[in-house]
Amino acid sequence: MKRLPRILVETVLLSMALLIAIAIVMPGVPAYAEEEKAAPPANDAAPAAAKEEPIPLAGTAGPDNVSVSVVFSTFNRYIFRGYELSTRSMVFQPSVTISWMGFAANVWGNIDTHEQATQSFTPDRPGDASFNEVDTKLSYTRSWGAFSLTGGYVYYGLQYAKKTQEVFVAAALDVITKPVLTVYRDVAGYPGIYYNLAFSHSAPLSMIMKDMTLDLGASFGYEQGTSPFWSTYEAASTSGGIDAYTGKKYSAFHDGMLMVGVTIPIVNNLTVQPVAMYTFPLSHDASRMVNGVSYNPNGALDQNFVYGLNLTYNF
Repeated sequence: MKRLPRILVETVLLSMALLIAIAIVMPGVPAYAEEEKAAPPANDAAPAAAKEEPIPLAGTAGPDNVSVSVVFSTFNRYIFRGYELSTRSMVFQPSVTISWMGFAANVWGNIDTHEQATQSFTPDRPGDASFNEVDTKLSYTRSWGAFSLTGGYVYYGLQYAKKTQEVFVAAALDVITKPVLTVYRDVAGYPGIYYNLAFSHSAPLSMIMKDMTLDLGASFGYEQGTSPFWSTYEAASTSGGIDAYTGKKYSAFHDGMLMVGVTIPIVNNLTVQPVAMYTFPLSHDASRMVNGVSYNPNGALDQNFVYGLNLTYNF
């Protein structure tokens, strides 16, 4: 708990510096933002809450104008699908998304200010700062009334592990709670399938400030390993041999996430969102240890509290 005040001070100072810099290059903008399209989640573990959007016309592929969303996020740790990929360190996560007629291209990065090992993470620069991940996502979305379907590709440019690639498809309903079911298929470094069901809702807080919203979110994942990489850990007494990752492939209800945030308009098209998330394992297998070693070859999941800020500019 002794680190908490320092982290909060650093987060606030960084956000203020960014806001001042943006204000300098954008003089004369109005004091409040108009309703804008929200940025997509930076990653599965740290989604920015989506705002309410108009239901698209049947069969449309999105507006024909180009839109750009720039997001700068800072958090007290990096959690991806329940795995702890940083600890006792602030992370900075810049992201840029360009969208046009249903097509979207996104580049997302992770900067760890002080890399330290966890069950799921081996630092490439132990004890130092590292720009250790750059992911690229390409997607296309088609909508029919309240239903939309997205297909895409993700390249994970990792410095701390084997680089890998995924293809995915997501089905969404533009109704209350905005359910989204996404299926990811790893086709390179770690062959397997990850299923994620996510919900989100934003409620206006106009009694406090125009265009301010309370943002709620939740997601639940299922991991299904399909390659020898996902072999689970067996004790010698069970396997009849030695302690090793020789068991059945890992397959389990995996990770859960609960989120609350507040989106606050700063200037036209610019918002800041303080956010807090709680991540947790969904099953015994997800958190299981065998003789002090993780049953899951990627590391056992634990409960984590994540907090930070998303700074978003749309144009």
